[in-house]
Amino acid sequence: MEFEPRLKKYYHEVVVQKLMDKFEYSSKMQVPRIEKICLNQGVGGATQDKKLIEYSLKEMTAIAGQKAVPTKAKRSVSNFKLREEMTIGARVTLRKTKMYEFLDRLIAVALPRVRDFRGINDKSFDGRGNYSLGVKEQIIFPEIDIDKVNNISGMDITIVTTAKTDKEAYALLSEMGMPFKNRNNQ
Repeated sequence: MEFEPRLKKYYHEVVVQKLMDKFEYSSKMQVPRIEKICLNQGVGGATQDKKLIEYSLKEMTAIAGQKAVPTKAKRSVSNFKLREEMTIGARVTLRKTKMYEFLDRLIAVALPRVRDFRGINDKSFDGRGNYSLGVKEQIIFPEIDIDKVNNISGMDITIVTTAKTDKEAYALLSEMGMPFKNRNNQ
């Protein structure tokens, strides 16, 4: 039997039924689900120090459990000493099993380790059912060894869902356990 992540099992057994009751869907296929999670890290100092990209790629690979790919500049910007095709960041797109495992680690382990954590912003939806959040420090993830960190850098995490509206996406993510600040307003 193939391994099924805890959060995926919870989604199929509990969340689907709750959302069907709340939004009165006629079929389980109408229930919104998470399609992918995109992690993105821009490395501003990469124009001066090439090693920063290597560290960033290693850290992103460790956090995601999947190899990170470098992102390149699309055009030159002289004020930033940036040339076209220069490597300036790292990104990873997670799907299926790895996506659920990452989301579970994010909710259960990483977010509670944020300093002065009171919940994540519930206004970061894009109008089409996708949610983005920024993490200021990569050291909140247990995969990162604090002693080996050269510089503290943040990352953007985007959760792409099949929800048509922000309200449906909010309901999906809050049922999955995302710790929103104001859970009662939507």
